[in-house]
Formats: sequence, C-alpha cells, structure tokens
Amino acid sequence: MTTQQIIAQALAWFDSGHFKETLAARVAIPSESQRTDRDDALRRYYDEAFIPAFHEMGFQTEIIANPVNAARPFLLASYQEDPALPTVMCYGHGDVVFGDDARWAEGLSPWTLTERDGNWYGRGAADNKGQHSVNLAALAQVYHARNGRLGFNCVWLCEMGEEISSPGLAEVCKQLKTRLNADLFIASDGPRLSADRPTLFLGSRGCANFRLTIHARAKDYHSGNWGGLLSNPGTQLANAIACLVDGKGEIQVAALKPPALTPELKAILADITPARGKNDPATDANWGEPGLTAAEKLFGWNTLEVLSFLTGNPAQPMNAIPGQATAVCQLRFVVGTDWQQLEHALRAHLDAHGFSMVTLSEVRGTPATRFDPTDPLVHWVLEAMAETSANKPALLPNLGGSLPNDVFDGILGLPTLWVPHSYPACGQHAPDEHLPVAIAREGLAIMTRLFWDLGEQGAELLARHRRHQAGGAR
Repeated sequence: MTTQQIIAQALAWFDSGHFKETLAARVAIPSESQRTDRDDALRRYYDEAFIPAFHEMGFQTEIIANPVNAARPFLLASYQEDPALPTVMCYGHGDVVFGDDARWAEGLSPWTLTERDGNWYGRGAADNKGQHSVNLAALAQVYHARNGRLGFNCVWLCEMGEEISSPGLAEVCKQLKTRLNADLFIASDGPRLSADRPTLFLGSRGCANFRLTIHARAKDYHSGNWGGLLSNPGTQLANAIACLVDGKGEIQVAALKPPALTPELKAILADITPARGKNDPATDANWGEPGLTAAEKLFGWNTLEVLSFLTGNPAQPMNAIPGQATAVCQLRFVVGTDWQQLEHALRAHLDAHGFSMVTLSEVRGTPATRFDPTDPLVHWVLEAMAETSANKPALLPNLGGSLPNDVFDGILGLPTLWVPHSYPACGQHAPDEHLPVAIAREGLAIMTRLFWDLGEQGAELLARHRRHQAGGAR
C-alpha cells in the first residue's frame, strides 16, 4: 500500500461517519476532573474509550496508581512489535473541565455531540477527546493496513487529571522511566495557530504564579477622618505592580526578561501571524515589549500579567481606607529565563523601589520547553504536513500557553512533537466548545501519514536525529 492509498483509506473511513460515532460516545461520558463526584465517569472513560481502542491494536494496558491523587490513576498502554524497532510515545487525557450545562447555546449540550455549521459541539470535542481520538484512529488505520502491525513499537500514557494540573504525572513518569524508554514523543493538545494552518509546536512557555499582598492594619478606617494620615494599601500595591510591569505591558525587571531572540527564532516567527481568526479579539499593537512583532511577543518573549486585584469591598465600596490589598500575578516565560530565581528577583526589585511592605507568597511554576527547531524530525513533520494538506503548515518554537511538556522533555528526555487538532476560537474551557469537522478530517490525514512514515522509515528518521544531536546543533 502506498502513502496516498493509506491516507485515502483513512479519509474514507472518516467520511463514512465512523469517527463521528466514536467521538459522540466519548463526549457522552461526563468525565469532569474538577468535580469530586465524577470518579465513576472518569474510570468509565478508561474502560469504554481508551482500553478497547488499545486492545483492538494489540496493546497491553495497565492502570497505574497515582501517588499524589489516588482518585486520578493513569493508564499505561504498551505495544511491543520488535525490540529492534523504534519506540514512539503518545499521550492523551480523557478528563474535561466543568460541563457548564446551563450556559450552552439553545439546542446544544456538553454531553451530546451535535453537528452545526461544520462544527462538532460537545465538551471535550476539542480538549482533548477529539484530539486523541484523531490520533488513535490514525494509529488504527496503519495497524489494520499492515495486517496487524505498526512497523514500530508504541507506548501511550493517558491521564484523567490534566484539567487539574496533572497531579502525579511527573512522579509516575519518574517511576516508569525505564518502561517509557521511547525514541520520540508525538501528541496532540492545544490549538493550531489558526483554523486553516496545520501546526507543529515543539514545547510550551513556562508559567509561574505568585501573590503580592500588603497588610497595613487589621481593619478599614474612614477616609474623611484618616485620609492623608494612613497609607492606602490599594494605592501602594498598584504602584508596586507598576514598578514590575508598566502601563504598556513592558516588563520592568531585567531578571524576568528572556535572552534576546536569535536570528533563527526571528526567521521562524516571521512566517507567523497570530490572532487572525474571525472570532479572535482585536489585539493592542502598542502593548508588550517594544520592537517585537506580535508573533515574537506571543511565542518568543515573556509576559507579566495581573490576574486579579482586590482591595476594599468592590461589590459595596465604602468611604474607607482599606486595611489590606492583594493581587495574583503570572509570568509566562520562554526557554532561557531563570524562573527558579523569580522570588529572589521580585523581592530584590520591590525592595529597591521602596516596596518592602509587599509580601510575596504562593510562588509556584512549571518550566518552559522547546525542542530544537532545526532537528531533522521537525523537517520531517513539516514536510509530511505540507504534502498532506492544501494549507501551508506553521511551525511554533513553543506554544504560547502551557502544557505538561516539561515531564516528557525534561524527565523522559524525549524529542517532543505536538500536532494540535483544534483552533484558538474552539471554546475550550467555555460553553459551546467545538471541533471543526474539517480540522478533525485533516488531522486524521496528517497523523495517518506520520504514523505510516514511522513504520516505513522510522529507523532512518531517528538516525538523522541522532547525527544532528551528535553534531552539537541547537
């Protein structure tokens, strides 16, 4: 069978309605991990969705206890065809955020897959049930086309806690490191750059949250009697934040900025234009780091955001000087940022600017990751995308948001290749979540091509990768 024939076969299977039927059954399982009363539904997703799909392809499956959250175990699925063949690792999560049933449009439900205007609506249709369903379907197409073979070994790690920050994922990957001894990692999550551009991203920005608080006094005091005599924590905290990030969104702390963009990164991002979908918000051209393009700001730079700010009683303001103020802030950062020194850098900067009264707490974060964009594996995926799709593929050095990629990149040390099958306006985490049928169909063609290629030339692809690594390229 040729590459064109296996792709045509996969698309014919999709067009017959089989994929929609499969996705509908999976969307119908209310696997909300943010709730404590959905344990049965979460386990049902393993039993009714993941495990039967793996067994159909000859995988062995095993439930792995979660050492951090016992109610959210993992599923390990392993397929060993020949120890001499390359091993591919994949990942998917079957949990979803709250269904938020009452806020969906008329005629739509989070637990019923509904087709409307070229989209499939349902909770998880885009994040992540639709995406891992595309990949499982592509894998099955290759397996059956080769009469019960893939042409490579494969291991999947599935979880039911991604929407609650993947508790235990790092610990389980450390525990299973020898069993997850793969050669490369391919998975799908997050959005494409846009609906019409197949996308490959190589990691994600890191994320660090922290709280700033000023406790001036135990209670509020009348502003007419005490205004001008008592410090106002709200005023002080607003100015403290302004010394960290100015009124145009430019970070003011040198230690929180990344290294300058390399010419290589600038060249890659020159082909990227974010926020051009019809449902995307209008961007603010003069916001953020000056001198950078929109793509460079989003994918190549750091941003410091204020997520919440509270002082006094916003619901019922009183004529009183508040006794305290608090804000939660977030640093999104790229590779090269010394984020582990974040607390020290913030403390030193606040003190130097006269804000020693600000308390810094709840500092926590996850690392940034980025696989080498010059690696031959990247060229292979982009070429396969270009030959499979009528649209030019986009390469992102990293996603603007965050994923648990540090586990696969850092703990397991794998080349990480993410091929998303959704788009920025998919309604992820919101009412009316949906997956465009065209994206799912194109995604199936791309993933079928990639898995077919791995069975045909996986050893040579990995040999090129290793030669590139040995050459010291970055």
